[in-house]
Amino acid sequence: MSIRTLDLLDLPTIARYRNDVLTLDSGRALTRGHPLGAMGLLAYINPTRHLYAAIANGDDNKLLGGIIHTRGDTFAKLLYLAPSSKLSDPQLPALIEHLASQAGEWKAFHAIAEVDEGSHVFPAMRMAGFSVYAWQRLWDVSKIEKTESGSSQKWRRVQSVDMPAVQSLHYQIVPPLLHPVEPAPSRVVGFVYEGVKCFANVISGMYGIVLTPLIHPEENGVSAKINALVQSLPDRRGRKVYLNVRSYQTWLEPALEDLGASVSKKQAVMVKHLARTIKDGQPARAVPANVTVQASRITRMDIDDKK
Repeated sequence: MSIRTLDLLDLPTIARYRNDVLTLDSGRALTRGHPLGAMGLLAYINPTRHLYAAIANGDDNKLLGGIIHTRGDTFAKLLYLAPSSKLSDPQLPALIEHLASQAGEWKAFHAIAEVDEGSHVFPAMRMAGFSVYAWQRLWDVSKIEKTESGSSQKWRRVQSVDMPAVQSLHYQIVPPLLHPVEPAPSRVVGFVYEGVKCFANVISGMYGIVLTPLIHPEENGVSAKINALVQSLPDRRGRKVYLNVRSYQTWLEPALEDLGASVSKKQAVMVKHLARTIKDGQPARAVPANVTVQASRITRMDIDDKK
């Protein structure tokens, strides 16, 4: 079995697997569309982007996979694996490990994948070193009815001055064990509610908008605030809107049910650690093997002179 970079000569294979793809980045799929569609393939042409695809050639089957990294992020995300009908193929763990190694070349500390709860890819992901660190569900809030809550004007775009408060909110809500994998927001992107007790990160594309909320548990009127956020989104242009609720924010789900939002399958958010942060350095006790130490010499003449 050999694994190499995907190229134009593989277009027939891409065309054959186009409708047999397992998507591992839900947000990108909902906002940018099919990873092996025309728009997805054009993205690979841009050499400045951290976007990589590989093909594993076996005796009988060929497997495809892709991974993406945003400059400045500490993690990369697996995009897809194909074909989804061959998830038990013994070559698959090697392909996944190959994609994760590319993330390491981008200086990413972690590789992340989002997998449906009932997917058959779990064994291959675990063999490649991935483990579950959180769960999530994506709620379609596109068709919730507008309510006259009077709070829509209190949501506004986040500004640089808001970032310390947003980061503080992140540290209050996201469990400490997840901080290395989910670092506090550093980009001025998203929306905040008056008082900065509610924040929503946003990613958008041609096909949809995905909001990832951070809402303090002490907040009241959560249903009205979520409704106001969705209804006040600028430049929506008929695109679908989704709310991504992680396992540490599941208390928001009853409010979404009351609003009439529809929910997708539960997903496991899996991570492979590519590097480990060392917080407290320890001094080396042994001399490195490639370093020579010149021994000091004291001769009888030196001793006699000192007398």
